[in-house]
Amino acid sequence: MAKKILIIIPCYNEEENILKVISEIQKNSAADILVVNDGSDDKTSELAMAGGAKVLRLPFNLGYGACLQTGFIYAQREGYDFVVQMDGDGQHNPKDINTLLSMLMDDIDHPDIVIGSRFLQGKGYQTPCARWLGMIIFNTITSFILHQKITDSTSGFQAMNRKIIEFYASIHYPSDYPDADILILLHRMRFKIREIGVTMYSFPDKKSMHQGIIKPMYYVFKMFLSILTTLLRKK
Repeated sequence: MAKKILIIIPCYNEEENILKVISEIQKNSAADILVVNDGSDDKTSELAMAGGAKVLRLPFNLGYGACLQTGFIYAQREGYDFVVQMDGDGQHNPKDINTLLSMLMDDIDHPDIVIGSRFLQGKGYQTPCARWLGMIIFNTITSFILHQKITDSTSGFQAMNRKIIEFYASIHYPSDYPDADILILLHRMRFKIREIGVTMYSFPDKKSMHQGIIKPMYYVFKMFLSILTTLLRKK
């Protein structure tokens, strides 16, 4: 019996990119595509539907974590076996979808979730200094707690099985901005985590939550707090 696969794309004002992203996915995968529109005030939804994707519209901007979880709840209710999450801005290369899924479906290792790492292939991904420093800090913390090398704990390009889908659809999923904290939580829940090298493109001029000085500092503080809370939870 064929496995049901869903590509989840959280979006906020991505009318310039979403059609191209959907088109490239369709060239590389026969999976269903779900765009979760996080309260965009542009034509993201209309263009996504025109491109052949399913669309869920949130009434207003709830944030990255809540947007993603909406997709996971949909995947759980519709009985999908595997989910690939990726961004709608073109940063992730759709050609790597099958790379992630191949490792996820490995009959020998049986991972529960596969993280697409932008740093394993050594292709010089460009990122602002403050964000790069944050990545190094959280990669180090995550690797130490998981007792395995994690090179990209902030990657939003991931593939997961049904067990992870159900866990992400539950109240345990961080509704704010899931990064290193969710990997630590998965480790404590005894899920098997793996990484594989993928190609990612950087957009130095694109607005992001990590721009400036205040936002990265706030993000680092918030993530430290979330990791601490995760570690204090009972198993």
